[in-house]
Amino acid sequence: MLELARSVLELEADAVRGLIARLDHDFARACHHLLTCRGRIVVLGMGKSGHIGGKIAATLASTGSPAFFVHPGEASHGDLGMLTRDDAALVLSNSGETGELVTILPLIKRLGIPLITLTGNPRSTLAGAATFNIDVSVPQEACPLNLAPTASTTAALAMGDAIAIALLEARGFTAEDFARSHPGGRLGRRLLLLIDDLMHTGERIPRVASGAPLRDALVEMSRKGLGMTAVVDDDDRLAGIFTDGDLRRSLDQGIDVHEARVSELMTTGPRTIRRGALAAEALRLMETHKINALVVTDDKDRVVGALNMHDLLRAGVV
Repeated sequence: MLELARSVLELEADAVRGLIARLDHDFARACHHLLTCRGRIVVLGMGKSGHIGGKIAATLASTGSPAFFVHPGEASHGDLGMLTRDDAALVLSNSGETGELVTILPLIKRLGIPLITLTGNPRSTLAGAATFNIDVSVPQEACPLNLAPTASTTAALAMGDAIAIALLEARGFTAEDFARSHPGGRLGRRLLLLIDDLMHTGERIPRVASGAPLRDALVEMSRKGLGMTAVVDDDDRLAGIFTDGDLRRSLDQGIDVHEARVSELMTTGPRTIRRGALAAEALRLMETHKINALVVTDDKDRVVGALNMHDLLRAGVV
């Protein structure tokens, strides 16, 4: 079983690698037509190619290229009305001779819209009728009988991803654009949630003046419960930060906590984050620099908020 599984994965990996050498200007031209269509990309495919087509349509739609899937069998019974003259058609068929697709081919051509095909036979009916055909043929299926669509569907899926990402880059699609298409679940929280929605503000911000005694900083840290306190100057600009780690280091050095001032022991130039940043960016900073809390500042370095890893955990960002 293990040997067979390895063989399947090697065959499918080879099928995808084989696509690279076949990419040419027709791929770029096909992407240009999909990019410039004023309507939507309508994806069609039958059987296993239809399942792959559905996934490609979903990937396109979620990465900035409006798209939807139409079942070819239903298309010939009314659903072809979903296509308009502003659309582009992306058709998948390994043989290039799928009956349900060949049947509706004249109607697609009559609309005069770009027809991009992904076929395993460049000399097929569909490939010949296409505006541009992208060759996704494979030497053999991963199925021992060379019958079940396996390597061929993997190759078509990979080519669909290549198209979607090429279009994404060409559109200048951003993380914020991606977030608008994925508002639900953990992914949506990571992409949409701002630190403004999580940070402690106003009286809940742990902060002391730079001239304050260390004992005042300890009381502030204890009251606010974030494991740190911001240290600010007279204009409320951040001068430094004092954390639990700073306290441990001070005690190791034998510092008299009753006499010392927080400015003598604080960390200067701490990591901060600007108001309006994504919560996911705060998480990245904390993980990269191995810290548990961040001070939030405005464009004049005034302290406007604070948050720690527990706030991100509660919000489901982690």
